Amino acid sequence: MASQKKIPLRKCVVTGEMKPKKEMVRIVRSKDGEVSIDPTGKKAGRGAYITLDKECILLAKKKNILAHHLKADIADTLYDELLQLAEKETKAENGR
Repeated sequence: MASQKKIPLRKCVVTGEMKPKKEMVRIVRSKDGEVSIDPTGKKAGRGAYITLDKECILLAKKKNILAHHLKADIADTLYDELLQLAEKETKAENGR
């Protein structure tokens, strides 16, 4: 009897939805206060998960949600990187 593997769920800081960890991206703040994207989900530091969706990322930027959750300043370049990641993800899904 094969048991079904448990899928780890995470909560999006923008929408509040619980989604599979693989559908989201982790943003991490290190002890130095440096904020970066953590594609592996294994970097040390305070993390926040966000859905890889253009509207979701833009809303996070507009309302400063990531800065609030991570208690750090978020550079606009980080949001640009997130938008590029979301675009790549959308193209990969459409290409299947």
